[in-house]
Amino acid sequence: PHPTAVIRVRPLTCTETRRGDQQVVHSLGDGTVHVSAARHDATFGFSAVFDAGASQEAVFEGSGMRQLVELAIDGFSCTVFAFGQTGSGKTYTLMGPLAQGETRPAAAGLLGLMQRSFACLLEQSRSRGSGLALSASYLEIYNEQVRDLLHPGPPCALPLRWSKTRGFYVENQLSVDFESLEAITNLLLQAGSQRRRTSAHTLNRHSSRSHALLTIHVRSRAVSTRHVPWGGFGACPSKQGTLCFVDLAGSERVKETGSSGELSVEANNINRSLLALGHCISLLAKPRGKRTHIPYRDSKLTQLLARSLGGSGVTLMVACISPSSRCLSETLSTLHYASRARRVTTRP
Repeated sequence: PHPTAVIRVRPLTCTETRRGDQQVVHSLGDGTVHVSAARHDATFGFSAVFDAGASQEAVFEGSGMRQLVELAIDGFSCTVFAFGQTGSGKTYTLMGPLAQGETRPAAAGLLGLMQRSFACLLEQSRSRGSGLALSASYLEIYNEQVRDLLHPGPPCALPLRWSKTRGFYVENQLSVDFESLEAITNLLLQAGSQRRRTSAHTLNRHSSRSHALLTIHVRSRAVSTRHVPWGGFGACPSKQGTLCFVDLAGSERVKETGSSGELSVEANNINRSLLALGHCISLLAKPRGKRTHIPYRDSKLTQLLARSLGGSGVTLMVACISPSSRCLSETLSTLHYASRARRVTTRP
């Protein structure tokens, strides 16, 4: 199988409309998107394309997110990551409209893929009656440092280790158990909305300055009715799956955002890690016989995503793009990126 790649096109903003930007991205139906502008005319095919009118629910149902939740319950390692230019709607798609410092959940219709997945997970847990044990861990990669968003004190860098059995892992990472939608949503609001690094610049009032990885650990143990030699009933082997949501910081041109000083340093680190991710995906997209060494160690981001990218998990990629003529080069870059990612072969 290959990773599933879907495209989400956000609406033109009021600023873009006032400025006279042209809409250069059009959905043609059947998972096809067309980019037409001066000297550019290209068509791309994906699993699904969601245009500006698509609701959050339509994205959840049409992207295969529900199936991903079921696979995680069945013991698979599942990852969904949102990528694209800064201000293209990645955080909104994953988390809904979380304003800085807001502690109230968004209106039900605006909830993102994360909250809808949590609800689906808890619903499945109740209907299966298999006693799912759910826990969550939440990290950010900021300026090439891995930080625990669930840690109560000031943010501190955690070491990233490698072992033969576990691959790359974060040492001393906190994990929090949860049993209700309210508990995990509060965790998401407090950690994601208040602790994660964001800044304002000319393209985005709440620009994510870090890559965030929220991992839901799903452990199930279904009791069977088979007899065991010493009497009583046996238990089926437990399954351990994961559902990881990755909100990548947006690629950006410093000239466009007007970033300077610390913002400029952050932008350079973001772009460097996204370049490393793109390089790994390009190499993985080559036929297996023609592959060279995959440089996962080039960035903390590629180390943490090595298992998802390398093919031992099930991956959904949500590429978020702007339809504005002013963002044409970044939009084409994101579409090429997603096209390459679709060619990666996985063995979950």
